Parts: sequence; structure tokens; C-alpha cells
Amino acid sequence: LQVCVWWFGPVWASGYQNLVTENVSVVEGDTAIISCRVKNNDDSVIQLLNPNRQTIYFRDMRPLKDSRFQLVNFSDNELRVSLSNVSLSDEGRYVCQLYTDPPQEAYANITVLVPPGNPLIEARDQILQEGNQTEMTCTAMSSKPAATIRWMKGDKELPGKPRVELTYDKMYTVTSRLTFTVGREDDGVPVICIVDHPAVKDFQAQKYLEVQYKPEVKITVEFPQGLTREGENLELTCLSKGKPQPQRVSWVKVDDDMPPHAVIIGADLYIENLNKSYNGTYRCTASNSVGESFDDYVLYVYDSAPSTEPAAHDSRAGEGAARAMDHAVIGGVVAVVVFAMLCLLIVLGRYFARHKGTYFTHEAKGADDAADADTAIINAEGGHTNSEEKKEYYI
Repeated sequence: LQVCVWWFGPVWASGYQNLVTENVSVVEGDTAIISCRVKNNDDSVIQLLNPNRQTIYFRDMRPLKDSRFQLVNFSDNELRVSLSNVSLSDEGRYVCQLYTDPPQEAYANITVLVPPGNPLIEARDQILQEGNQTEMTCTAMSSKPAATIRWMKGDKELPGKPRVELTYDKMYTVTSRLTFTVGREDDGVPVICIVDHPAVKDFQAQKYLEVQYKPEVKITVEFPQGLTREGENLELTCLSKGKPQPQRVSWVKVDDDMPPHAVIIGADLYIENLNKSYNGTYRCTASNSVGESFDDYVLYVYDSAPSTEPAAHDSRAGEGAARAMDHAVIGGVVAVVVFAMLCLLIVLGRYFARHKGTYFTHEAKGADDAADADTAIINAEGGHTNSEEKKEYYI
């Protein structure tokens, strides 16, 4: 009965004895171990044959005169042999044979792995400019089996186009081509060619990108911190970064001439004694061999009066505003008190004018018509009912 197991060679079984072995993969120049094992052996003889069916070991004896084969272990249940300094010529199917009736055979295939040479990475362009497309190639030569190549730019994997060639000595050469577009963020980033092969680990080569790009420009205000006011000074600095470094930095006022008090020193712009005629857009331009870029600053000059400036921009202005607020509150309180006192005086004056010094006189009516004094007195007695009230006022 013949039994095939995927990781073993074919195994012949007779009775209850089972002969087993395994396939072996070995890197060229290393040592391979071939093991023939018997389960439930009944003292049957074990021997090992090479791909040409020449006996390497019969029990513990070596008829073959190849000293690279050495006995590692021999017992009733195992024959283990080592093969040192393996070469491509040693590749093939080795036979474990058990002398039973009928004989059993198991096959161990030795596969020799040949690692590729050091990967070679080449770039079409040594110096790049942002936005340009470039091409790189990576070659892994003379390997068995064929290697696979992966590309990394920084921590990002990029797809390459591989090409596999079989050479005259049955070796494989793999070349992968990578095409990509670069930006300024790629400057100094490594491009890595990674070679994957069962005979080697962490096999790679890399090349660093050198990317030139036009300047990045930014205007910063050194003085003042806050609003710009009439009579103050203004200091602006133009920060620029590029590769290569910008050779020239210039200042202009857009659509107008520079103020007469403007002074340019390198990348700095100074304007003294600001006034509203200086309002406008000031532009800084930086350039290198790749190109030029600019940044704008819009100047608006405020009145010099502290009241026009929010307290948050200047602590002294905040203190002045607080003092002004206190004075306003005090003045308001005084004004209300004075007004109330004036109103009170007016009301009291009118009241006393009406009531102070008022009196009544009651003159007898009919005294003028009486014939004599006695009659006049009689007529006047009790005559208050007919009298009229007369008032006199003294102020």
C-alpha cells in the first residue's frame, strides 16, 4: 500500500512498520540533515541512497566516499545523516529504504536555496525639484528561487513593477522599477528597496531624496504688540525657507511707493512715526533658483487717542480708562446731588412764600352808614358773617 503525505515523500508500509522522512530546504554552503525513521521496527535494515540511487549509508556504514556525509545517529528506529557544505549539485530526491518484504521507500527532497547578491538601487535623478517625476530601480541578482522586491518611501509602501530573468546557470535576477512624483516634504526622506527571499532576512538598500523647492514666506510683526497707532514705529520681519536658501528678499508697498521713513535692512522693514497715509499692503518676496514666493501684511494706522484702543491691547490704556471711568462716576454723583438740592430749595421757597406772614382783618360792615358811633359799634358786633376776608402778604 502506498501512502502520500504532503510534507513527506511517498511512504511504503508493510505490516505495522512505517518508514517516514521529511523534505529539507538548505541554504547553499550550509548543512542539511536527512533523517530516516521507522515506527515499530522489527530489526529490518535501514539505508540511505542519493538521487543517483548510490548507497550513502547502509546501517552505520558509509560505502560512498564523500566525506561531507557524516553519521549523526543510528539506531533500530532512526538513521540520521548530515551533509555539509551543500551545493546546487546536491539538490534532488534522496531515498530512505527499509529492507522488509516488500521493501519500503520514503523520499526526502533536498532544495538548495541561493540568496541574492546585495541589492543595487539606482536613481535616474540625483537632485530633484518639487513636482517633478523620478524613477528608481532595484536589482536582486543570482538567487534561487526568485526574490521579491518591495519599495518604501519613509513609512509608506509604494508599488513597483518587477521583471524576472532566468540566467544561464538557472539563477534568477529580479529588477523592480519605481516611478513617483516628489514634493518638498520628501526632501531627506529615504527610499528603501526591500528584498524578500527565504534564504535571507532584512536584506535592503536605500537612497535619500534631495528635493529642491521654492521658498516659504511668512511676515511676523516684531513691534508694536497690538494695534498700530499714529506716531508709533513699525518693525516687520520676513521669514523665508527654501532649498536652496533664498538668495534675495525684497520689500515693496503694493500699488504705491514706500513711505519716506521706511528703512529696509536685510529681511527687516522699519517704518518710523506712523500716520494714516502709510496705510496699505506691504509685500515681502523671497526667491531662489527654483522660484519665488511672497507674503502680504496689511497696515492700518489707528488714531493716537487712547479711547480708540481697546484696553486689552495696552495695560497703560486700560489703567487710563479705569481712571476716566472713576472720574465720570464721581462727577455724575455730584451732579445728581446738586440737582436734587436745587430742586429742594425751589420747592421750599415756594412753600414759605405762600404761608409765611399771612393774616386776616375783619372790619365791621355798615359802620359808614351808622348815624353815630354807638350805632356803628352795635351794627359791627356779630357782623363777621357778612365780612370779607382780606389778605396781605409779606416777603
